[in-house]
Amino acid sequence: MLNISNNSISKNIDLTSFKSGKNIFTKEYYKTFRKFLLAASIIMLIILFLPWTQNISSKGNVTTLQPNQRPQTLQSQIPGRIEEWFVREGDFVKKGDTILRISEIKSDYFDTRLTERTQEQLNVKSQSVDAYNNKVNALNRQVNALKREKTLKLKQANNKLLQSRLQVKSDSIDFKAAKIKNTIAQTQFDRVINLQKEGLKAVKDVEEKRAKLQEAAAKLISQENKYLASQNKVINAKIELSTITANYDDKIAKANSDLFTAKSAALDTKAQVSKLEINVANYARRNSLLYITAPQDGFINKAIKSGIGETFKEGDQLVGIMPANYELAVEMFVRPIDLPLVHIDEDVRVQFDGWPAIVFSGWPNVSYGTYGAKVVAIENFISENGMYRVLIAPNPDDHPWPTAIRVGSGAKTIALLENVPIWFELWRQINSFPPNFYQPKGKKDNSTKKEK
Repeated sequence: MLNISNNSISKNIDLTSFKSGKNIFTKEYYKTFRKFLLAASIIMLIILFLPWTQNISSKGNVTTLQPNQRPQTLQSQIPGRIEEWFVREGDFVKKGDTILRISEIKSDYFDTRLTERTQEQLNVKSQSVDAYNNKVNALNRQVNALKREKTLKLKQANNKLLQSRLQVKSDSIDFKAAKIKNTIAQTQFDRVINLQKEGLKAVKDVEEKRAKLQEAAAKLISQENKYLASQNKVINAKIELSTITANYDDKIAKANSDLFTAKSAALDTKAQVSKLEINVANYARRNSLLYITAPQDGFINKAIKSGIGETFKEGDQLVGIMPANYELAVEMFVRPIDLPLVHIDEDVRVQFDGWPAIVFSGWPNVSYGTYGAKVVAIENFISENGMYRVLIAPNPDDHPWPTAIRVGSGAKTIALLENVPIWFELWRQINSFPPNFYQPKGKKDNSTKKEK
């Protein structure tokens, strides 16, 4: 009815008396729906106060706990050429098993007896060192002998010099005596002459005194010659002493020069011996590098350099190997904003690719198909993808991880944080707030103790 007029007739007319009005106004519509809405509202209100575990979800990959257990590639330390393969892809090898044999491609190492020939050179050089050492010892003995001989010669020359000086003294005394005798003879001769002139002496006496005077003069000249000769002997002795010193100093210097030359040659030969020893060791080691062996037990993944006759440089990857014994772990990546919320020994739930799972991230206890893990390492430097790498390992108190998991497969991780009401989590998600700053109880206790 349009109710155009202010006069209402609904009070005067009972619409329920009519069939259509009875069908419309006598039934209570939406009563069940209202009850449903009321019940749903109560349930939703209760759900809003249920606990919800805040978490950090991330994707990662399965890896190994120890670095030496991860897949690796084998390289050659020397350039070479592939000659023979001893394994196939997928084969199991033990530590020390030969994987392939290579050959040299450098002309310096083509000789198959290079190590033996170098060893022979080493032996010859070692004998040369012994010969030089013997020469050094002989020259040392020669120098010592020359020094002893010089000492004796100098003593002998000094004695001769002393004898010459004593002879000079003796001849000097004889010379003075001859002078005195000559003076006396001259005096006697002059006296006899005077006496003969006076007639007191005969001519015979004069002749005798003249003869004695001549004899005294001759002896004087002879003693003077002897005196001069003895002085010459002193000078000769001094010259001989200087000559001996100069000669033996020259001989000793020459012997020392030969000695130092021999020592220098011996040291040079020793240096060559050391180089040859290094070469022998390097060649022996290089020969062992011609066989690529397995560093540990594992499986051959892929031959990176294949075929026979293919050459490669030092450091080139030749073959990949996966260790047989390893402990599984998962590397997950978290955003820098979430990094302060992750701690060592934190609980993490892991879902592996290929394993069916029903995951409720906020209720980990009711999730199905996830496995427990704990944080064992947190990277201190950001990765290339702009996130921080976190390493998690199986939780020994939880279900063991599937044995069929392979290293490199994908995984999804859920790091469990603080328990909050659902309404708070919804409010946080709507406002794009980060999870609550969270520290384990042990961390809080430790910090409290430190503050105390």
